Amino acid sequence: MEECSEDMQLDIMMPFYGRVDHFREAVESVLEQSDPEWRLVVIDDHYPDVSAGEWLVGLGDPRIEYVRHPANVGINRNFRESVERSSADLVVIFGCDDRMHPDYVARMKHLARAYPDAVMLHPGVRIIDEDGAPARTIVDTAKSFYRPRAHRPVRLAGEELAVSVIRGNWMNFPAVAWRGPELRATGFREGYEVVQDLALVIDLCVAGGSLIVDDLVAFDYRRHAGSVSSWKAADGSRFVEEARYFAHVERRFVDLGWRRAARAARWHLSSRINALTRFAASVRYGDRDGMRTLLRHALGLTGR
Repeated sequence: MEECSEDMQLDIMMPFYGRVDHFREAVESVLEQSDPEWRLVVIDDHYPDVSAGEWLVGLGDPRIEYVRHPANVGINRNFRESVERSSADLVVIFGCDDRMHPDYVARMKHLARAYPDAVMLHPGVRIIDEDGAPARTIVDTAKSFYRPRAHRPVRLAGEELAVSVIRGNWMNFPAVAWRGPELRATGFREGYEVVQDLALVIDLCVAGGSLIVDDLVAFDYRRHAGSVSSWKAADGSRFVEEARYFAHVERRFVDLGWRRAARAARWHLSSRINALTRFAASVRYGDRDGMRTLLRHALGLTGR
């Protein structure tokens, strides 16, 4: 691997609210990086268990900063603050329950140098379960059909990128390294909790940004029932947000003349199939509101 310039800075921004054991695994994976030139900023959204912050501060590592909110502000505001507090050339919005492989930072810097015009850098990702073991869910299997694969990094941009992620958002957002200036200029949209990552990708794409997809696995993405997207899927609320966003972005694509992207947003087929797979659970738990929401979304009746 080509060595990176010493002056390339990388910020690892971690919005924190979750299991302390997963949090410690995530931080330890940062400490084990082969490239030691990074800054880790943990923004604790007033998680009730203060032991995570105490342990982190006790590490005494000058590369680590810790911020704790006096009250919970919610996932969208915490993510926006993560962007605002960043300052580096490259920025990662790291999941507090995910893990970096030891060469993650070095690989992201290498890709940044090899593709200086790319705004987003996506490494190869391994899916793990709550216990850290390799896993494969129906959702991940379905998403793998949309992810581009090749023996070398692939560049996506413009309508091609928009169609790819709108058909099925296969990107593992916490694994992505973003160009800091473009990320800070765009930021997360207010009002979204589940699709805020997809909205950011589309905003950067429309602004002319490109994505590099790398197949070299350098990141572990944890899939578990406790995530925001999982429990919002269970009661159907995530699909209300998704439908609202797809309706918005369809109009945006029409204005751009991106007909294929507009069609993908209008149909949002993978999202509707995902809703259908959750319907049986709603029936089992007798959640009538959830059943109604899921069925309407599966039939393409929401967001219109």
